[in-house]
Amino acid sequence: MNLLEDLKWRGLVYDIINEEELSKRLEEAPITLYCGFDPTADSLHVGSLLPIVTLMRFYRAGHRVIALTGGGTGLIGDPSGKRNERQMNEVATVHKWGALFKKQFARFLVFDGERAFCVDNYEWLSKLSAIDMCREFGKHFNINQMLAKESVKSRLDSGLTYLEFSYMILQSIDFLHMYQDANLHCEMQIGGQDQWGNITAGMDLIRKVVGSEAKVFGLTLPLITKSDGTKFGKTESGAIWLDEDKTSPYEMYQFFINTADADVIRFLKYYTFLSHEQILDLEEKVTREPHLRAAQKVLAKEIVCLVHGEEAYNQAIAMSEALFSGQIGSLTAKEISVGFSDVPSLAISEDLGLIETLVLVKAASSKREARELIQNKAISINGEIISSLEHIVRKAQAIERQFTVIRRGKKNYYLIKHQ
Repeated sequence: MNLLEDLKWRGLVYDIINEEELSKRLEEAPITLYCGFDPTADSLHVGSLLPIVTLMRFYRAGHRVIALTGGGTGLIGDPSGKRNERQMNEVATVHKWGALFKKQFARFLVFDGERAFCVDNYEWLSKLSAIDMCREFGKHFNINQMLAKESVKSRLDSGLTYLEFSYMILQSIDFLHMYQDANLHCEMQIGGQDQWGNITAGMDLIRKVVGSEAKVFGLTLPLITKSDGTKFGKTESGAIWLDEDKTSPYEMYQFFINTADADVIRFLKYYTFLSHEQILDLEEKVTREPHLRAAQKVLAKEIVCLVHGEEAYNQAIAMSEALFSGQIGSLTAKEISVGFSDVPSLAISEDLGLIETLVLVKAASSKREARELIQNKAISINGEIISSLEHIVRKAQAIERQFTVIRRGKKNYYLIKHQ
């Protein structure tokens, strides 16, 4: 099975432009392809990871890949898939975020300047004057054709500024610039299915400027949704980011370990480099032994190891096991802050009696109920069952003098933050 067939088997092909010619081209010699990422935040997220992994697949198959940071286009805003105009960010902010993107790209690809490249379109777009853009490139764009593109047409009713309307031209210039670059000679662009209009516009521009004999290609990836129709990569606390300071390896592990049975095989195909046989075996286990969650465990491991490394994965496992078993004392303060970020909490500046603490943190509705819980040995602190009604919650006994974790019963946790 060749690369294109593998991508199709994994469900990674939403549409291909010039499929037959592309299939032949991939067999002839290494091709150079690119994908662009506009820095609209200070980190990439799991949605961004899909095109990155796809670039890795091409790279591992012997092709040349370009990760493009949209330092220029990020200042404009792509109307694709947006209801309103993108928020305008300061140039310095976009450049700062772009630098962070480049560091994250480097986790997945070795940019050696031969087979893998990291470029920023601000380098060439910032040098364009308005007159140059109109005279050299604007003349090649037919307004009627631009209005027919889905990325533009979907925004006409709600309103579309010329700023966003120009995005398609700028992205097309990117493709042309890298196609004409002697070192890069980029012949292919990939992107999400909402990028179809921008990709085809870039291909058209290359043919009009270089000549109809120019061979260029495009491939779009499906936008990821969960089987229940909800958006992928979002939790109640926000997006799943690749920056561990925004989404910890433990949180990422928990996100993927909780993948629904209806989605897990699809995500294994999308995000992992497991063989077809390994994935089909896991698919059988989902059907035969869904309670074991074998596929979810493999998915979580593969992604956390890919993004953060094996050591971070092992820490996430240790943390999960400690929380499941109630052995809270084995955790660090940092792990506590991550693992209990979404439980009821109470900040205290002095030592308090346990009964009063249980009421204040709302683990008990009254002092009477608090006493009953303690007497029934239903309360544990940092993993130790407490049976004394006189127990004092002390900062000196807190984990790293910062946190006391209270558990009521088997599943209800509360966090005391010592100040």
